[in-house]
Order: sequence, then C-alpha cells, then structure tokens
Amino acid sequence: MLITNPCIIKFSSALLVTFHVFLSLQLLFFNHALAAELTFNIISLGAKPDGKTDASSVLQMTWAKACDSSTPATIYVPDGIFYVRSVSFNGPCKNNVITVLIDGTLVASSDIQVLAKTKSWIEFSHIDGLSITGGTIDGQGTALWNCKHSGKSCPVGATSLQINDAQNVNINGLSSINSQKFNIVVHGCQNVHMTRVNVSAADDSPNTDGIHVQQSSDVTILNSSISNGDDCISISPGTSNLWMESITCGPGHGISIGSLGIKVEEDGVHNVTLTLSTFTGTQNGVRIKSWGRPSRGFATKVYFQHIIMDNVKNPIIIDQNYGPHETDCPGQASGVKVSEVTYEDIKGTSATEIAINFDCSPINHCTGLSMKDINLTYENHIAKASCKNAEGTTSGVVEPSGCLADKSNFWQNVLVLRLKDNKNALEGL
Repeated sequence: MLITNPCIIKFSSALLVTFHVFLSLQLLFFNHALAAELTFNIISLGAKPDGKTDASSVLQMTWAKACDSSTPATIYVPDGIFYVRSVSFNGPCKNNVITVLIDGTLVASSDIQVLAKTKSWIEFSHIDGLSITGGTIDGQGTALWNCKHSGKSCPVGATSLQINDAQNVNINGLSSINSQKFNIVVHGCQNVHMTRVNVSAADDSPNTDGIHVQQSSDVTILNSSISNGDDCISISPGTSNLWMESITCGPGHGISIGSLGIKVEEDGVHNVTLTLSTFTGTQNGVRIKSWGRPSRGFATKVYFQHIIMDNVKNPIIIDQNYGPHETDCPGQASGVKVSEVTYEDIKGTSATEIAINFDCSPINHCTGLSMKDINLTYENHIAKASCKNAEGTTSGVVEPSGCLADKSNFWQNVLVLRLKDNKNALEGL
C-alpha cells in the first residue's frame, strides 16, 4: 500500500538523516582510532636495546616518519637500554599530535668528549603538539662532574633535554638522571605542561639545574621531585605565567628567579607562582637573584605560597648583589626592579640564623613586598630577618618579625620621630 501520510514521510526522512549522522560519527571515530594506532616501534626499525649500539640514526629516521605523517603518530621506545649519541628532532610537522612513549631508558655516552661540542643531547625544536611520556633519560654526567671538581680543563657539558620554540608540549612521568649540565630546558615555548617529572643528580654536581625556563609563557610544572647540585627550578628573563605546584626540592640550590641583569637590555619575569611545595636541606628556598650592574630587567607579580622549609640555609632570599666571583661587579648597583612579591604561609626550619634576607638594590629598592603568616625557626628559636632597601607590608603572624620599610607610612614615621625629638629637646630645657 502506498504511504501518503505526510507526517509518516517526514518521520521516515528524519530517521534516515539521524541514521546517516550516526554512521558518519561511527566512521569518524573508526578513522580516528585507526589514526591513533600509527605507532613506530624503534626496535622494529632497527634499534637494539643493548646499551651499546647507537640508536641515534634510528630515532632520527623514526622522527622523520612521525613528523611527515598527516595523522597522529607515536614513537615507541620499548623496555631496554638504548645508547644515544645525540639527536635533534625538528619541525614543523604535518600533524600536531606526536607522542614519544618511553618504557625503556635512553643513555648518553660516559665519554665526556662525545658531547663536548654539543649544547644539547636530546633536542626538540619548532613543534606544535608534542607529548613525551614515561621512561628515563640518563646523561651519564658523573665523569664530567669529576673532571670539573678536579680543576682540569673540561667541556661545558650538554643539557639532557631541550625544547626550543615549541608550543602545546606535554611532558608526563619522565625521569632525568645524571645530566652533564641542565636536565630539562624550556626555551621560547608557549603552553608547556609538565607533571610527575623526576630529576636526580649528585648534590655536588655542578650546573645541573632541574628544570630551566626562559623566554617562555604559560608553563605549568606539577607534582615533580627534583634533587641535584644546582637550582631545582631556575627561571630566566622572558618568563611569564609560570605555575609551579607540589614540587619537592632537595638537595639543591632551591627555586630561583634569575640570574637577572646579565644584560642591560633584557626581558623581565612576570606572573610566577609557587605553591604547596617542600624544600629539604637546600642551599636556598625561594630566591630572586640579580647581578649588581645596570639593567632594565625586572621581576614582578611573584607569589610564594603554602611552603614548608626543612633545614634550609636561606629560606627566603632576594639577592641583588649576586656574583659568583667578587671581581664580576665591583662597586655597581643592580638596575633590576623587583616588585609585588608575596610570601604567604611559609613555615619550617632554617639552617642559618637569618631566615629572611632581603638584600635589594640601593638605586632600585624592592617594593610591594608582602609577608603573611610566616613562621621560620633556627635551632628551636625564632630566626632573624635582615632587610636592605626593601619596602612592603606584613600581616598575620610573621616570625621572624618583618624588617620591611613601610613606604606608605614613611612621612608619618618621620613626623613621629621629629615630634619625639622636639619633646626630648623641650624636656631638656
């Protein structure tokens, strides 16, 4: 029988359209699943997990395939030890979903001459959409550290992992051990997310910064543990919108903004937050440091909050007379402007009597420093504070008691002193 009811016809058409959309979505999901399965296993492509055979050329070839793919691609490093002389992975790529999945260990040469002329052992540049997941990179830096300790002429050393001019980068669960120099460097990047990163090096290993951020914005570092011979995290000029949370630091030199003022013309550091973190046995806790010389650099809108210090030599420090060698900056003052720095809920123990040390520039005072709910002790007693050219306010309980100059009350304080002097003068008549 011929169906002539228009309502039934409209319903049938709608049903066909719905079914067509359903099939299209299923096909889309199916194609996406196929695309996500594009995986390159480096063993299948010739790498040997014997810790001796150089896998550099295989890794470079694998990267070329992944980068040239128009669909998402994964480079898989299976369990095992893979020797890598050095590699450099460059973009831009045809897709923006490349994953380096590591179950094994990439190991550098223990010969200090192999990377003597190389700044970075593993390097990624000009990539949009990169994920590095799991695994271990071993920089084999012990021989170089020993060379430097001996006072002999040694190579500078190579950074283990450097990310340059990249965006939308995710590093998750990676361990970096025994780096020759810096462990992880983020340079010229946007939107970088790091979580569960573990860094380990000897406590006397020179210049082995855990994570170094420079000329980058919107960087997040979460739930990471760093122990080394230098800064756990170092923050250089051009860094903005950096969020660090749940960081365990120590041993090491603490978390440092700077060195600033290396150049006269340099970008500043803006909007940096460290929260819910712990320092154990470190040389410094939260530090801002600048060279004592002319510069237009700055650090502003910095927040250090909810932090525990455990036997830290300099828990809270601003050092604007930084200079590893006394001859570097003779008789000069830092031009770097430090302002709007908040210290809130910082508690624990100092390994030295002075737990708060603000040594600010005589020509560019630190301004807008805010201290709230600070409790730092030294040998079971309240520690001490030292302030030079530092202006700001305190609130809540602050121990050691703040030594900040409150600029807002400057003239009021001057008037009080004048009245007191006049009163004393009259009483002496």
